[in-house]
Amino acid sequence: MSPIRYRGRHRKPRTSRTVGLRLIRGGVLSGVVGTVAVTGTAGPASATEQPAESTGELPVVSAALATSSARAAQATEDLATHTEQQRALAWAQERAIVAAQREAAEQREAAEQRAAEEAAARRAAEEAARAEAEERAAAEEAANESAAESANSPEVSTLSAPAPSGGAAAVLDFARSQLGDAYVMGGTGPDSWDCSGLVQAAFQYVGVSLPRVSGDQAAAGTQVSLDALQPGDILWWGSSPGSAYHVAIYTGNGTFIGAQNASTGVVERDLSYDAPSGAVRVL
Repeated sequence: MSPIRYRGRHRKPRTSRTVGLRLIRGGVLSGVVGTVAVTGTAGPASATEQPAESTGELPVVSAALATSSARAAQATEDLATHTEQQRALAWAQERAIVAAQREAAEQREAAEQRAAEEAAARRAAEEAARAEAEERAAAEEAANESAAESANSPEVSTLSAPAPSGGAAAVLDFARSQLGDAYVMGGTGPDSWDCSGLVQAAFQYVGVSLPRVSGDQAAAGTQVSLDALQPGDILWWGSSPGSAYHVAIYTGNGTFIGAQNASTGVVERDLSYDAPSGAVRVL
C-alpha cells in the first residue's frame, strides 16, 4: 500500500462574515438615522399643529355630551311621568270598580229588603183576612148551634116595640134600601159593605157620626138591655162592647138588618138566626 500523501487543498479567499455583518449593520443604521432625521424635521410642525386641532374639537364634544345628557334626563323624566300616570289611572279604575260593586250590593240589598217587606205585608194581610173569616165562621156556627135555644130565650120574648119615628125611621129606610148589596171586607158603599160600614153610613144619613169599626160603635152610645130594644138600636156580638166583632141595626119585631158575610151580603134576619150579645142606643 502506497503511503497517502496529504496535500493542501486550494481555497478561494472569502470575505469575512464579520466584515459583511458590519456593512449590513451600517446600512441599517444609516437608514434609521435618515428616517429619524426626516421625522425630526417634520415632527415639530406636527407637534405645533396638533394642540390647535384638539382645542377646536373639545367644545363640540362637550356640547354633544351635554345635549345627550339632557335628552336622557328628559326621557327619564317622561318615563317617570308616564309611569305615574299609568299608576294613577289604574288606581282610579280600581276605585271606580269598587264603588260600582258597592253600589250594586246596596241596590241588591235594598231590593231584597223591599221584597221581604212586601212579602211580610202580604202575609199579614192574608193572616188578618183568614182570622176574620175564621171568626165570622165561628160566629155563624155558634149562631146555628144556639138557634133552637135562642127561639125560647127571654131575649126573643120581648121583641115587640113601638113603630120607629124620626131619625130611627130614616136609619131603617136607608138600611132597607141596601138589602141585596154585596158584603166586602172594608166596604163602605155604595154597593158593597161590611157590617160596621153599613151601620156607620145609615146613621150618618141622619146626621149621627159613628166610629168606623165594630168595637168602637158598640161602645159609642148607651148600653140597653136586649129586653128593651127599640128600632134603630145597634146590636153587637162579642164578649164586651169594646171587643165586639160584628154589628147590625135592630128593625123591630124581632128582626135586624146587617151585612153578614160574603155568602149572604146585606140581609134582614130574625134574632133567632144569630142572637146578639148586647145593644147600644145612639138616637
